[in-house]
Amino acid sequence: MHDTMTRPAMARFNPLYGNPLKSRADVRRALDDSFAPLLRYFSPGGARVTLSGTAAHFDRAAADLEGFARPLWGIAPLAMGGDPLDHWPLLARGIANGTDPSHPEYWGDVREKDQRLVELAAIGFALRLAPQHLWEPLSATQKDNVRRYLLAARERQYADNNWKFFRIMVDMALDHLGIEFDRSLTETFQKELDDFYIADGWYRDGNYRRVDHYIAFAMHFYGLIYAKLSKPGDAYAERYRERARLFAGDFARWFDNDGGTLAFGRSMTYRFACGGFWAGLAFADEEALPWGEIKGLCLSHLRWWADKPIADRDGVLSIGYAYPQLTMSESYNSAGSPYWAFKAFLPLALPESHPFWQAEEKLPEPSASPKPLVHPGMVMMRTKGNVTALSSGQENLAMRGGPEKYAKFAYSSRYGFGVEVDERGFKTNGFDNILAFSDDGLHYRVRETNEKVLLAGENLRATWKPFADVAVETTLVVAGDWHIRLHRITSERPLSVIEGGFAINRNDGDGDALREETGRATADCRTDISAIVDLGSSITRYGVALKALPNTNLINAKTTVPQLRGEIPAGDTLLACAVFVGVSGAESEEALASVPRLPDLETLDRLFADEGVPVSAMAGLPQ
Repeated sequence: MHDTMTRPAMARFNPLYGNPLKSRADVRRALDDSFAPLLRYFSPGGARVTLSGTAAHFDRAAADLEGFARPLWGIAPLAMGGDPLDHWPLLARGIANGTDPSHPEYWGDVREKDQRLVELAAIGFALRLAPQHLWEPLSATQKDNVRRYLLAARERQYADNNWKFFRIMVDMALDHLGIEFDRSLTETFQKELDDFYIADGWYRDGNYRRVDHYIAFAMHFYGLIYAKLSKPGDAYAERYRERARLFAGDFARWFDNDGGTLAFGRSMTYRFACGGFWAGLAFADEEALPWGEIKGLCLSHLRWWADKPIADRDGVLSIGYAYPQLTMSESYNSAGSPYWAFKAFLPLALPESHPFWQAEEKLPEPSASPKPLVHPGMVMMRTKGNVTALSSGQENLAMRGGPEKYAKFAYSSRYGFGVEVDERGFKTNGFDNILAFSDDGLHYRVRETNEKVLLAGENLRATWKPFADVAVETTLVVAGDWHIRLHRITSERPLSVIEGGFAINRNDGDGDALREETGRATADCRTDISAIVDLGSSITRYGVALKALPNTNLINAKTTVPQLRGEIPAGDTLLACAVFVGVSGAESEEALASVPRLPDLETLDRLFADEGVPVSAMAGLPQ
C-alpha cells in the first residue's frame, strides 16, 4: 500500500479533517473539534494540561501551563464575538488555581526569561477579551492572586525578541481590568520593538540575522491585536497598522495557490499559526488586501492542513509539521507548543456580518514573474501548487538544525525541507538544496553562516566557508521553472561534495521512476518530479537518486532526493547545476525537456558589481 492510500487514513485523526472550512460556522466547528481532545487531559483543578512524556528545556509546570494557555488564542475571541462556550468555568478555575501559590496546581514563580512569560501573553489576551468569563466570576482573593502573579511576571527580564510583546499583552489586560502598573515598562518595550523594524513592513525577530515566520505570526500578530484594542489616537497602533499594510503583499508571496505556506525557519510545529497574520488583519479591521483575498489566504491555509496527519490518535496535535516528527522540533517545544496554531482562529472575534466573513473568497492574482524580497534575502518563484524561495541564507546557530532551517539554497511550500539526523551520514543524508563537503567521507560541513550577501535583480550571491581553508561563492539564478546554482570554490585540499535538489515523496514498493547517470539525477513519484542536472562543472559529477532517511523531511515521512556527487581537487573549482521540481504532468515534462544553459559568469559579476544591494537580514549586525 503506497503513501497516497495510507495518508488519508492517518489524517482522519486530524480535528480539521472533513471540515470544508468555508464559513464562520465551519471555523467555529474547527475550533471546538480541535479543543475537545484536550479536555480529558486537564488536571482536576483545571490549571494544567499534560499531553505527553516528551520534555522541553523548561520545567513540567511551565509545559503544562503551555497546554492550558495556548488554546486561549483561539478561544478568547469567542467572547468578543458573543459565541457561547461551555468551558468558561473550567478555564476560569484554571487561571485561579494556577496563580494561587497555595494550590497544588500552582504554575510556579516566574523567573527571568521564563517560559511562563510566553504563556502569560495568552492569559493576558484572554483576560482582556473575556473578563466576564475569566475575571468577574473569581473571588476577591482569587483576583488578588491573579493580579499579583501578572504584576510580578511583568517585572522579569524578557528575551530580546518578539517576547517584548508578551509584556504588552499582559499590560493590556491590567489596563482593562483597572489594575495599576508601571506604564513606563510598556513604553520601553514598544521602543525596543521598534528597533527590530527594518523597512517595508519587515522586522527582524530581535537583533539576529534571521527573518522568518515570527515576523508574521508574532511581531505583526501582536501588533494588530494592540492596534485593535488600544485607545483612539495611539501612535503605536497606527504604526503597527501601517507596517502590516506594507507587509501584506510581500507575505502573500509566501503562500501557494493550494493554501500551503513556505516551510522555512524555526517553530514550524505551530502549523496553521502561519495564517495568523491574515487572521490578525481581520481582527484589526485592516483591509491591507481586499477582504476576499485576506479571507482566501486565511481559510485556504486552514484547508491545506485539513488532510494532513498532524494529530495523534486521540486528536491532540503532535509535535511535527505535516506528520508527527520530533526531528524538526526545537528545545522549547513541549507537547502543548503546537497549540499556537489557534492564532488562526482569531477571526471568530468578528460577527458573521463583518466584511471578512461576508466577502467571497479569492486568492491574490498569481504572477509568473519572480519576486525579489530584499529584507529576508529571497527570490520568490510560483508554480502549480507550490512556492519556492531561492534563499541567500540566514543564520541561526543557537538551535538544532539551524543550517537546515535557515541556510539552504531553496525552500518550498509543497516540498518542505529536510533536517538531517546523522552527523556521520555524509553518504546517507539527503542534503536537499544544500552543498555538503567532507574530508573523510563520513563527517560533513554545509553552509551555516554567510560572510557577504547581495541581491541583484532576481539573482542572489553569498560567500561562505564550510571549513576555515575552504571559500565558496554561491550564485542563484532564476531560469523559468528551474533555478541555477553556481559555486566558485577555493580549497587548500581535495574534498568530496554532494549537492541535493528537492526532496519529493517516496512511495512504498518500486513504482517510483528513478534515473541516475553522469551529470544528472531525477525522481518521479507519480505526483511530483524532481531533477538536478550538471551544467558543465569543472569536475565530473555523478547522479544519485537517494532514498533519504525516514522522518527527516517536514512534509513527507519518506522522500527521494536527486543528488550530484563528486570529488574536488585542491585549488579552484566551479560547480554548476540546474534544479527543477514540479507537479507531474505536461508542464513539468515540457520543463524537463528544456534544461537551462550555463549563464555567463562575467555578465553576472558585472551585474552584482553594478546593481548588487545588501540583504537586510544579514546587514548591519555583527557576526
